[in-house]
Amino acid sequence: MREIYLRNTLTKKKELVEPIDPGKIRFYQCGPTVYWVQHVGNMRAVVLADLIHRTFEYVGYDVKFVRNYTDVGHLVSDDDEGEDKMTKGAKREGLSPDVIADKYIRMFEEDTQSLNILSPDLKPRATEFVPQMIKAVQLLIEKGYAYVTPKAVYFDTSKAENYTALSGQVLEKNIAGAGHGEVEDSDKRNPEDFVVWVFKTGIHKNALQYWGSPFESLEVENGEGFPGWHLECSVMLQELLGDTVDVHMGGIEHIPVHHTNEIAQSEALTGEKFVNYWLHNEHIMVNGKKMSKSAGTSYVLSDLVERGYDPLDLRYFFLGAHYRSKQNFTWEALDGARSAREKLVAAVAKLRGAVDSSEVDSEWKEKFLGKLSDDINVPEALALVWEMMKSDLVDDKKLGTILDFDKVLGLNLAAISSGTEASEDLKEKIEDLIEKRTLAKSERDFQAADAIREELGEMGIALEDTQDGTVWRLG
Repeated sequence: MREIYLRNTLTKKKELVEPIDPGKIRFYQCGPTVYWVQHVGNMRAVVLADLIHRTFEYVGYDVKFVRNYTDVGHLVSDDDEGEDKMTKGAKREGLSPDVIADKYIRMFEEDTQSLNILSPDLKPRATEFVPQMIKAVQLLIEKGYAYVTPKAVYFDTSKAENYTALSGQVLEKNIAGAGHGEVEDSDKRNPEDFVVWVFKTGIHKNALQYWGSPFESLEVENGEGFPGWHLECSVMLQELLGDTVDVHMGGIEHIPVHHTNEIAQSEALTGEKFVNYWLHNEHIMVNGKKMSKSAGTSYVLSDLVERGYDPLDLRYFFLGAHYRSKQNFTWEALDGARSAREKLVAAVAKLRGAVDSSEVDSEWKEKFLGKLSDDINVPEALALVWEMMKSDLVDDKKLGTILDFDKVLGLNLAAISSGTEASEDLKEKIEDLIEKRTLAKSERDFQAADAIREELGEMGIALEDTQDGTVWRLG
């Protein structure tokens, strides 16, 4: 079993992973709020977690992976402000929240399958764990970590030890001049206190999802309300993976609020360390700017497919940047990823037609493992793939090694047939390049024509110019 080093957000250091149970990894990722289709930035986070999941399994760990669905309680601001996102989605489409959740979970599942993402062992929905969340809130109140106001039940952050350890924030600077509480709830003790239960009152008076509870409020009967978003992940994680988890992953935007609050309430509930290794992925940019619905750059996977891209082109694109690095999405960059993936597919097809058996080369595998063990450095591992494919390694080992590497890369190379056939997408790409080469020759731009022939050659495509035009074949 290979040692893996991860850069822990909590300690700000690269650390050797030492699992709670030898040979096993408990892995949790914050999943989507299912009120809308997930954009490519959201899908990048899922692919990055998939690469980490695959890496742990590749080196020999038994991974128990949980990724949740948030189908209640996530307000439009991560700071527990505004309308519930599920209610917003339901109003937008004139459907009930449960129907909205079912619709967007189904779409998300279709996208993850298209991107060849391994399915988590468990995919809990928050609404399935409300009774456990109510018990958790009761326990927090009994232990003195939470208090009740007419509007909500809050976690008292002044009772938490090292509340800002994950984020490194200095709360005194953040809240200077903020006053005792917020206008929305004058009974809130500290500005940074967060909700663990929201009563069905005020802006949430017409909440579409609510449950009765034992928490008494002067403004609602039977303690009716819904759980706080931060509490949901804590409860689902502890119910399914235990009081302490090995690896917890999410976006960097979760560091100062969501994950900071998860730690505070979880450790208050159990008295145990919540997470041993925190991982946070960076954001994706579009043309160097933040992805934006208003600017029309909040692309979803179906947008790419409509433009003729294979979902695996996007997956290949994601392989090109480390999970802790920003990545800039452009159509030109996606074109480059498509071209590179097609070359790899053609090379594998050619190898399939050339050899009857395959074998993994131990030296190249050791190099590959070296890249992965250093904080899951997939971009360098991908560069190594091309180095190996261009090497003088014999074909049977070359085929076996690339198929072995693909257990991590997830490009579904094992499904490629022999080099006597080409997919329809590849055929279309080849014909387009041949047409451009023909045009270049007619314009006596022989340098461009030769460059296209060379590009096709790298894809494993042989050309023959005849009286009837140019014909091609794989290999």
